Order: sequence, then structure tokens, then C-alpha cells
Amino acid sequence: MELVSNLPVYRTVPEKYIFPPDKRPANDTVNHSINLPVIDLKGGCIDSDGRDEIIRDIMKAGKEFGFFQVINHGISTKTIDNMLEVCENFFKMPAQEKEPYYSNDMSKAFFLNSSTQYDKSQTRYWRDYLRITSYPIEEFIDQWPEKPEEFREVLSKYTLRVREFASKILKLIAEGLGLDKDYFSGDLSKGNIKMEVNYYPPCPDPSLTMGLLPHCDRQLITVLAQGTAATGLQAKYKQKWINVKPIPGAFVVNFGHQLEIVTNGILKSVEHRALTNSTVARTSIATMTMPTMDCLIAPAKELVNEKNPPMYKEFIFRDFIKAYDAALANREGVLEFFKLY
Repeated sequence: MELVSNLPVYRTVPEKYIFPPDKRPANDTVNHSINLPVIDLKGGCIDSDGRDEIIRDIMKAGKEFGFFQVINHGISTKTIDNMLEVCENFFKMPAQEKEPYYSNDMSKAFFLNSSTQYDKSQTRYWRDYLRITSYPIEEFIDQWPEKPEEFREVLSKYTLRVREFASKILKLIAEGLGLDKDYFSGDLSKGNIKMEVNYYPPCPDPSLTMGLLPHCDRQLITVLAQGTAATGLQAKYKQKWINVKPIPGAFVVNFGHQLEIVTNGILKSVEHRALTNSTVARTSIATMTMPTMDCLIAPAKELVNEKNPPMYKEFIFRDFIKAYDAALANREGVLEFFKLY
């Protein structure tokens, strides 16, 4: 079991974690003057008076960035902080207590691993992660760890609240596209809820390492709690990277490949990555809204016509997952499988 969270404190980066010079983040251009748009959901209770404005803001942010942050979303800061804390406490447990959960079996409802499955080079990412299937809760809760002792209770509560929040965002997006507000409420969003909890310990030299490779998400949308310990998430914007600065209690929302395909390219799935830092451990929790495995994915008929023909062919979501894995999460590589032109 090789985990970054189990390593001793190093003054230099071990060789296996050092990236070639051309792949190091220090060589990329970062635009420090641009910040992601921030959407205020007014406490999560969106009345008719403010709804149109919120929808306009979401669509504007989505079309330009593919990302936005959400504040006043109706989920308490305590609920988010409790989830971040219980996950951090899991990674801090002694190695022998974590070892039973270490696995490469992607079919498990809970497993622990390190680096990333999508990079086949010998260089390792400075990252440990948990992959959790968290919904339906009653189906998977017995496969979650019993330590820390409050883990199951906290995860159950967080799952329900974030699932409700994601559904709300999808309804607003559907309205903004001119679709029925429940367009995404069927098989497009009724797959199992999955979470990826990323843990990035302090790194002696962040300029040599990566936390997570540039990639786009395979699902419909992602809701990310990134804590406030340090900035680590970066998103691609006009061929440069921008920092996604943590806002206390906020969620970062980004679009996955399925939303780009269903909207026929109106909304984009945007590349993002994670950097390391030298001072503090950073934890983030990505909650993924997934289609069912047998869901038929295609551009919405309401969004295509003679002037805007479909850009993507129809496919079954499980076939997309195979293509995503084959392309090693590369944005253009995976979309090439499904483009019509």
C-alpha cells in the first residue's frame, strides 16, 4: 500500500513524484486577474422574482467558463465542514487502519488509492483519494468504513443535501436552455451518486509535482467542496489557467462531458487540474451526478435544427465510460469517439 499520506516528512520530493520539466505546472501561464463567477442562490429558496436573474447568471457563467461558485445555497457551513473534517480524519488514521480499504477494484462502493488511474507514466501524483458510491444510501452504507466513528452518519447527511442541491442547479440550467425544468430529472441524473475525496498532503517542492492531471469530468455535473486551507484547483480559461480561490462555505460547480453533449456544445466541459502546496494539507470532495449506465445520451432534440445540427451521435452511457477510460480522461481524445463532425 503506497499512500502519500503515509510518507515520512521529506525535505525534498522523492524521484517518483517529480514530473518532467515540460509537464510541470510552473511552466504554464496562469491568469491571476480572472476569478470564477459567484452565483448567489439567496439561501436556496429561489422565488419567482429572483429566479430569472439567477438563471441568467448561471447560463452566462456556464457558457463562458463551464465553472462557477455558488454561495447561500441552503446547506449549512457546518454540514460541509463536518464532511471535510471526517474525511481528513480518515486519511490521518494509522496506516494499518486504512490498509483494509486500499484497492484497485473500481467496482467497490468504497476504496482508497493514490495517484491516478488515468496516467500510465511512472510518475506518481502527490495525491491520495477515496472513491465512494454514496447513493442510494441504504444500498451502500454497510460498505463504508466504521472509522472514524461518525463517518457514515456525516456522509449520509452530506449526500442527501448535495444531491438535492445538484438537482436544483440542473433544473435552473434546464430552464436557462429553454427545456422543461425536469429535463435532467430522469435517467440522465438517476445513476448512483459517486464521490471522490482528494487529499493532498504538504509537498516539499510543489513546482516539481502535480496533485491531479488536467482532465474533464465524465458525468453530468460535479459539485465540489474544496475547503479553505489553500488554493489548489485551477480551471482552463482561454488557453490559460486560472486559480479557483476557495470561498468559505461555497460549492464549485462544473459541467461534465454529458452536459456538453446533451446541450450540443452550448455548455462546455472544461479542463481542470489540482496543484500542491508546501504548507498545509488540502482536502476536496467532488460529488458527481451520473446518468444510469444504460441511459441513452444524445443532444436534446429541442436544441438542434438545420442551422444547429447535432454535433454528437447517440450512445449508451456505459459505452462512454469505456471510451473515457481508453482515452485516459483526455478531453479531445474521449469526445473524438462521439463527434459527428
